[in-house]
Amino acid sequence: MGCENMGQLIKIQDYISRYEHGIYRYPTQYVRLKKQQWEKVNYAFENGELYKYFPQDEREDWLEEDPGFFEKFKNMFRRQSKEVESKEEESKEITESEIEDRIYQDKDLRLTLTFMPRSIDELKITFLNQMFKFQMKWATSTVREKSLVNPEYYVDEKLKFLLQRFPDTFLILYQPVFRLNKAPVELETIVLTPNATWCISFLEDEEDSVFDGSNGKFWVRRHHQREEKKVVNPSISLHRSEVIIKRLYSLNQVDLPIKKAIISRNGYIEYPAASFDLILLDKKNFTPWFESMRKLSSPLKHHQLKGAEVLLEHTQTTSMHRLEWNDYNEFKTNNEEQ
Repeated sequence: MGCENMGQLIKIQDYISRYEHGIYRYPTQYVRLKKQQWEKVNYAFENGELYKYFPQDEREDWLEEDPGFFEKFKNMFRRQSKEVESKEEESKEITESEIEDRIYQDKDLRLTLTFMPRSIDELKITFLNQMFKFQMKWATSTVREKSLVNPEYYVDEKLKFLLQRFPDTFLILYQPVFRLNKAPVELETIVLTPNATWCISFLEDEEDSVFDGSNGKFWVRRHHQREEKKVVNPSISLHRSEVIIKRLYSLNQVDLPIKKAIISRNGYIEYPAASFDLILLDKKNFTPWFESMRKLSSPLKHHQLKGAEVLLEHTQTTSMHRLEWNDYNEFKTNNEEQ
């Protein structure tokens, strides 16, 4: 049984993302790593070997303290120096991507169980939750830098929904901050599928809420047990997002259709004056749309990755250098001077 649904978070807010430095490499790498890890844990489940994924006292490999990035960097540098001494004509400089491949992947993807799954479905949920943390790490740090993450994103239901319910080929920018004309602008959530770019706005409140739409700045939320209240018209920010993306695509020859959708999974949207290109998805028609999106089997496409590259190039990034990377650079400099 596969574990195919896990969209890729390529940008969140203004956090640094490793996809910014390798959009043509990381999406396919992620798919491969996820498949490999799922096959391992699924094999363990079918053969009664899940105990290997528990941090038991008698298993020294689970208790052994991580030597830390700095020590790993030093060991790599020492190995590199020996290679250069023995093969000067094949001098190899360790790249950031090589360090990521050697250090991050096994550690980040190591599944740790805290309970014994009773079914394949329970195992799949546990695996997807671990993959969510893995995705958050890739979307908020690189080897050299990291961003300070709002912990609320780790329990953000909408973010988890987008990541855990859609295919691997969906690339997601969640509440991204763009840098346009030297000013930060937060756009709606963007989902790049192999066939289109979706600008999505969630409009959700209590179960069976009704949102009365208009062309004004505010809409009205009605509920049979609550007083009416105003909510900001989501079509305004969706239109702004569409205009910005369309302009960036046009300037960079990206041919990818742009679609706009307002989603209310637990309520209803009444907006008779909606423009023809605005898709309204509520309790009446959300499920068919959702199932059709989940069934998209198209692989990652070049124009999709090109679109992601263009968007990422114009996002804002706020981050800080890792202290251990500074330690590594100092260590490397000192050895090169000797």
